[in-house]
Amino acid sequence: MADTLSHIDASGNAVMVDVSAKDVTARIAIAKGRVLMAAETARLIARHGHKKGDVLAIAQLAGIMAAKKTSDLIPLCHPLPLDAVEVKLALADDGDAVDIIATCKTSGRTGVEMEALTAVSVTALTIFDMCKAVDKTMRLTDIRVVYKDGGKSGTFQAD
Repeated sequence: MADTLSHIDASGNAVMVDVSAKDVTARIAIAKGRVLMAAETARLIARHGHKKGDVLAIAQLAGIMAAKKTSDLIPLCHPLPLDAVEVKLALADDGDAVDIIATCKTSGRTGVEMEALTAVSVTALTIFDMCKAVDKTMRLTDIRVVYKDGGKSGTFQAD
């Protein structure tokens, strides 16, 4: 683990990290998250019975769009040309959650962890927004990077 924050200079000012000297490499990041909900809400989503439309399809599209806008949302985040963004959603086997997995790929000088996390977060937020009228108990949980590869730091695989 680094002993200093890369986005803070010696004077304590916020800075965008200078990546111009880094090599361009293939990079990938995978993030996951979960939206916990009442079992009836999950059944409504599964039946495509929501009056606002197909919750999972709309949330998937929102996540893909969000990944492309990450640098507009996160201060000091580099704008990246994304080569691929994939968002997968599945109703959990236990019947009371939607599981989200986002994969982002680029060839660049910095990683795509923030894009993958943004995709998962906005996907989860969209599910919440679409279903909040029928379930105010929903919770967004376990949003995290589970895999990244590329660049000098190499591969990270979560436990």
